[in-house]
Amino acid sequence: MVQVIFHDISTRRAHEQKIARLSRIQGVLSGINSAIVRIRDRKELFEEACLIAVDHGGFRMAWIGLIDKTARKVEPIAWSGFDDGFLSDIALLSFADDPDEEQGLVAQTVRTQSPQVVNDIETDPAVRRRKECLDRGYRSVVILPLATHGEVVGLISLYAAEPGIFDDEEMKLLTDLAADISFSLEYMGKNEELNFLAYHDALTGPPNRTLYLERLGDALETARDTDTKVAVMFGDIRRFRYINDTFGRRAGDALLCELSERFRRAWPYPELIARVSADCFAAILPGVNEVADIAELINQSVAASLSSPFLIDGKEIQIVLTGGVTVFPDDGEDTETLSRNAEAAVKMANLSGDRYLFYQHDMTARTAATLLLENRMRKALENEQFVLHYQPKIDSATRKLSRLEALIRWNDPDSGLVPPSKFIPVLEETGLILQVGTWAIRKALEDMRAWKADGFKAPRIAVNVSALRLQQKNFVDVVKKAWRAVPARLGNHRKPDHAEHRGQHQQARRTARHGHHDFNRRLRHRLFSLGYLARLPVNALKIDRSFISTMSSSPDSATIVSTIISLAHSLSMKVIAEGVETDEQWKFLKLLKCDEIQGFLISQPLPADRVTEMLERAQSPHNEQ
Repeated sequence: MVQVIFHDISTRRAHEQKIARLSRIQGVLSGINSAIVRIRDRKELFEEACLIAVDHGGFRMAWIGLIDKTARKVEPIAWSGFDDGFLSDIALLSFADDPDEEQGLVAQTVRTQSPQVVNDIETDPAVRRRKECLDRGYRSVVILPLATHGEVVGLISLYAAEPGIFDDEEMKLLTDLAADISFSLEYMGKNEELNFLAYHDALTGPPNRTLYLERLGDALETARDTDTKVAVMFGDIRRFRYINDTFGRRAGDALLCELSERFRRAWPYPELIARVSADCFAAILPGVNEVADIAELINQSVAASLSSPFLIDGKEIQIVLTGGVTVFPDDGEDTETLSRNAEAAVKMANLSGDRYLFYQHDMTARTAATLLLENRMRKALENEQFVLHYQPKIDSATRKLSRLEALIRWNDPDSGLVPPSKFIPVLEETGLILQVGTWAIRKALEDMRAWKADGFKAPRIAVNVSALRLQQKNFVDVVKKAWRAVPARLGNHRKPDHAEHRGQHQQARRTARHGHHDFNRRLRHRLFSLGYLARLPVNALKIDRSFISTMSSSPDSATIVSTIISLAHSLSMKVIAEGVETDEQWKFLKLLKCDEIQGFLISQPLPADRVTEMLERAQSPHNEQ
């Protein structure tokens, strides 16, 4: 009878202990869920969860760690309870991918993505650190994975002072606990990602314009307190849009990422680098005492970081970074003014061709004028205000007309004819040169068609094409499309075989026969390199007017002119000299056997109707040349 009573009491007591344990776990689960609702910091949540597990769950020790994929280990982030140096040997928490390799509980949890339970540390062979556990009073342990988006990102480990406590019912509650913590991690991760994207550039990683302005504001406050200067540099990639057009957007994105990394390595404060627009980066330099220090930094560190080409998808791409610099307080006393003036300096540097410029007080007005001119250019294109003038080229030996060069002019309704030097840089910078260049090719063909229709023996026409157009993959297609618009009778005439290195439409027709892809590839990578002249589809070289104007007074210029002519003739190329204005220049060029000349000595550029008159005189039986 006594024996039966003793058995009943033991069973009831075990049942009561189990209920108490489950109640404690329920309390832990409730407490951690409450913490999840009110805590938004990951480390703070981990610390609170470990504390609740020990204080309310009665566990001997609890710790939470996150997985470091690079180091292949689990890094404890928070813990509570009796540790006594147990977690100090982080190396013992490392794990491997090989399932056949002997692994501890941590590695098995990561590999299997499932809980690992040891209900008797003293006898279970899976425990590697048995003595360390037993010395600290650990008799059982469970390690549960924490997962987000289906991937294990961390672990929670609970050590108990009693063996055999992790049964099915307790594990169900603990699994729910791990799932709730995992959910909070995923939620925090999304918030952190959104917060990161709100203040950082998603592609390249550094701060965006919003965070840049905040950090610049902080730097200005410090500068006011310390009576120092702050420099701001804006740098953009000159003609970046054409890198995208030529090599593709993926290559352009890769280049931006590499540029961002180089920029941050070169700048003394990498955290003060930001991407503020598509191809523009901003850099803040606090604590400046001398403006010369800024120039030295740009010349040495930044320029050096960009000197080597970028290797993107197996292609070498050399870029030019144009910079604009402003200094607080001289060029502005607030973030917006300094940034606006830095942008103005960048625009002026792009137009002038300078590598970088310090802001000057008239730049903002000049930039505004440039933007106004850009708008007028767009309207000029829409309203067909551009016109072509033609400058004759003559055979230097016979002085007979050999060909025409088409030159674009802007017939502004307000100010009349505008010289190209006033608007071509804006067309180049804005990309409008592509549309205007296409129009020029088509217009030159139309004028030639009209002259032939009137019975004139129209000379060949050279149309200058922007280097930006030559970089486009569809360059040959554009020329062929314009040519197909010409009536068949024009196409029946002998195809022109002259092509200047600047890129005329005759060259495009001739080289189209060699293949669209091959032509564009060679042009992009080899144009203007003397080492490739013999292999390029070029059969004429033009001597710049700067050499012609000084060859009579400068032995160096005369030598250069003579050398160019000899080199070209040795490669079976013709030579054209532009800017010829005196008989003395013409006689000297004739002596050197220059093939053709053009310039004011012969004629200034003429509108199409004046060319018609010239052709009439040239074909008149009374004309003598």
